[in-house]
Amino acid sequence: MLRAVTFYCRALGMRGLLCTVRAKLARSSAFFTVVRKDCAFPFQLRVPTSDVPTYIQVFVHKEYEFRAERPPKVIVDAGANIGLASIFFANRYPDARIIAIEPEQSNFDLLKENVAPYANVLPIQAALWHRNEEINLVDPGLGKWGFMTEMKNSKEPITSKVCHTVRAITVDRLMNEHRLDAIDILKIDIEGAEREVFSDTAAWITNVDSLIVELHEHMKVGCVQSFYAGSRGFDCEWKQGENVYLSRGTYITRHTAETLCSQSLLG
Repeated sequence: MLRAVTFYCRALGMRGLLCTVRAKLARSSAFFTVVRKDCAFPFQLRVPTSDVPTYIQVFVHKEYEFRAERPPKVIVDAGANIGLASIFFANRYPDARIIAIEPEQSNFDLLKENVAPYANVLPIQAALWHRNEEINLVDPGLGKWGFMTEMKNSKEPITSKVCHTVRAITVDRLMNEHRLDAIDILKIDIEGAEREVFSDTAAWITNVDSLIVELHEHMKVGCVQSFYAGSRGFDCEWKQGENVYLSRGTYITRHTAETLCSQSLLG
């Protein structure tokens, strides 16, 4: 109990702690508004849910902090959840065009609300995939950040609970539909679907300058192998938080004094 109190107080302050306590007593979740000096507009989290550890990853641990050789023009946030990474990027790169992709309905509803003040962020309800089709959005019981996708007739069922169907889209179709010649930064956190996305990258991988990917091998066997097989051609690799970073040349580098891209780690 004391550990939970300390966690929420440090993350969200006394206001956030009180909001969380009230929600817990009511056995429900509540909306908590976050106001930060480094963000142009306030945004909302659902407490107590996985929105809070996501917030800590993005804004406290700064897992998406990096140095860019030039300001990125196009950022794709796949697995955008409620929009925290998109908000982080939008405030650091206000001239970038940001496409935020999220498949799950409740997350997408809050994503739209959170990014509405940012004219450069476009929310899209879809799931990144290796085919352009309709697939299932399923809930394995991991919280608001753990929804997964599977084919409608999957022989590898993740869970018996199908939330709803959702449009699946490939990276190259996304680029064609939104007239993108290149993607400067492609951030992917899609709960195991990276296995499918990186199974066939020939149509788009050379048009991506940098990748930021969270791998979910523990959720779906084969993610790591698929990712590295489908992401050849990048010069630099490093780990930051739960994410693997890949960059062509030194377009983006780790936001520390040390240089990690002096040689390729990919072999």
